[in-house]
Amino acid sequence: MEDIKDEYTQDGTTDIHGNPAIKKNTGNWRTCPYILANECCERLAYYGMSTNLVNYMKDRLHQGNTTAANNVTNWSGTCYIMPLVGAFIADAYIGRYWTIASFMIVYILGLTLLTMTASVKGMKPSCQNGVCDPTRAQTASVFTALYLIALGTGGIKPCVSSFGADQFDESDESEKKRKSSFFNWFYFSINIGGLIASSVLVWIQTNVGWGWGFGIPAVVMAIAVVSFFMGTRLYRHQKPGGSPLTRIAQVMVASLRKAGVKVPADKSLLYEITQKESAIQGSRKLDHTDQFKFLDKAAVETQEDKARSPVNPWRLCTVTQVEELKSILRILPVWASGIVFATVYSQMNTMFVLQGNTLDRHMGPHFQIPSASLSIFDTISVIVWVPIYDRIIVPAVRRSTGRERGFTQLTRMGIGLVISIFSMLAAGILEVARLRTVARHGLYDDTSGYVPMSIFWQVPQYFIVGAAEIFTFIGQLEFFYDQAPDAMRSMCSALSLTTVALGNYLSTLLVTIVTSITTRNGNLGWIPDNLNRGHLDYFFWLLAVLSLLNFGVYLLIAKCYTYKKTFERSLGLPDGGGVDAVLDHRFLLFPSTYLSANSVLIILLLLLRRHLLLGPSLVPETKGKDRAIGHRVVASMPDREQSKGRQSALKGDGQQRRKESVDRRDLN
Repeated sequence: MEDIKDEYTQDGTTDIHGNPAIKKNTGNWRTCPYILANECCERLAYYGMSTNLVNYMKDRLHQGNTTAANNVTNWSGTCYIMPLVGAFIADAYIGRYWTIASFMIVYILGLTLLTMTASVKGMKPSCQNGVCDPTRAQTASVFTALYLIALGTGGIKPCVSSFGADQFDESDESEKKRKSSFFNWFYFSINIGGLIASSVLVWIQTNVGWGWGFGIPAVVMAIAVVSFFMGTRLYRHQKPGGSPLTRIAQVMVASLRKAGVKVPADKSLLYEITQKESAIQGSRKLDHTDQFKFLDKAAVETQEDKARSPVNPWRLCTVTQVEELKSILRILPVWASGIVFATVYSQMNTMFVLQGNTLDRHMGPHFQIPSASLSIFDTISVIVWVPIYDRIIVPAVRRSTGRERGFTQLTRMGIGLVISIFSMLAAGILEVARLRTVARHGLYDDTSGYVPMSIFWQVPQYFIVGAAEIFTFIGQLEFFYDQAPDAMRSMCSALSLTTVALGNYLSTLLVTIVTSITTRNGNLGWIPDNLNRGHLDYFFWLLAVLSLLNFGVYLLIAKCYTYKKTFERSLGLPDGGGVDAVLDHRFLLFPSTYLSANSVLIILLLLLRRHLLLGPSLVPETKGKDRAIGHRVVASMPDREQSKGRQSALKGDGQQRRKESVDRRDLN
């Protein structure tokens, strides 16, 4: 029995041929170099053409500041809304591997077309004396290429992180620990690609030409494809579980049909199949939770349901299917809280670049750094903070809290939300200083030169955004994967990415509204083409206030959140949830121990301590609740297994019971 358990994965993954995955031959860190290299190259290609895109819109498509910024954020938003398409196809039909493989082809087609629009005569705009006059067909070709890229990256993005996490067997504690570390290094690889893109490729676009600047990303994307396929024989695969949208619709319809039916007090009477496996392919059973009780009506088995054979899924759903929908509903408020953060993040590719265009970009007498290249400091910040967080902060917090991840996922995201406020404050303060310099030197209408302030004054705002990413974006990746139902993980990863999409769209909306209001009565507005006559600082203050309000709402959302419980967790495995999910009180008592590297984080801790201090007595209450649930499940087991189950629950040895259950299933 032990040999079988040790030989095969226990989470239902298979190899490329559909056979049960053998642990020693597949998955784990041996597959990560291929996945991380693929992600690094893909992000290099993406950032290589997107980081400087606002300047391409201005210089080659002859667009103004507002139009160029809105076109970039609209396109970027689409890049992050398209993951819903890729995730649906992956979860419902062909799986993550083949979805990634298919959409990479679309991606390369888009990059190739974009390269042609910047290099092939007749397709690229004609320019005289630095002024370009594109035809409608040329502009249409550029946007066609951009939205092909949006489709390609959208299909890939939700699947790669989930596919990487699939390589770690959750039933194996050693592999489970490595999975959490994988998400940190996954984001690290993203930013290695971004580092090269924002430095080398942006310089090439500015000083060599846009044809080379877009052609290199196309070649790098081809390398990403090769890297991904090289690991094919080593990958573990989760089988697609059918359409998640259909299952959600079935629960909603069944609940409405039974609106007048009373839910039994004994929740063990709710409908669930008797087998150990869930009825949903690729998904474990989920234990019943008390939230959204109306949806429980879908699992109430009436006499009419009992008379039907087979079961009509539009009238009767399993508890696991109902809990899938509940999991999504619980995630949505947390998801919504990330939209304003994404709006702040989107300023790096728009307003930060436009602000940098007005500053002194000289490095020595002969070299000028492109304004878009300042995003390299965001990337450097991430590259610096990932190993610090993974190797120093997490172990230190782990020793205090006893929690394997260190922080809860919600705590981690909350820290990032607060840090993002300081990035907007830094940008606003710099803009105030810039405008004062403009006034002091009388440069209001000098648009051909630059303000005598070094562009490197922008470094703090980029660096702070990078620190915020480490906490919020990586926290989101892990949170949405972990809290998603097993058969909906690509969909939920896509859902996390849609916050970036909606953040970009919100940025477009805010710019449009601000421009509309502030340009009344002949005023130039906050964001005119000549920023020396504007008030970009007011826009940054607006985002800082919105971020602060968003954090206040997040505190309420996080405090009320209930973590997902799988069937195994209901037997006593720790889930890290409950009332201590928001912030561990012991962390707040010793802030300087963990985050002394950045004073911004110290301020953050003081804010969090004021609002979210949790007493020590709350933690045991959560564990007690889990143990009580474990006893309820044991009571519903067959007689032959009750004694083992009770002993496991009483001793807190839920994991051993889980392994025994997996062994029996595998032997059967």
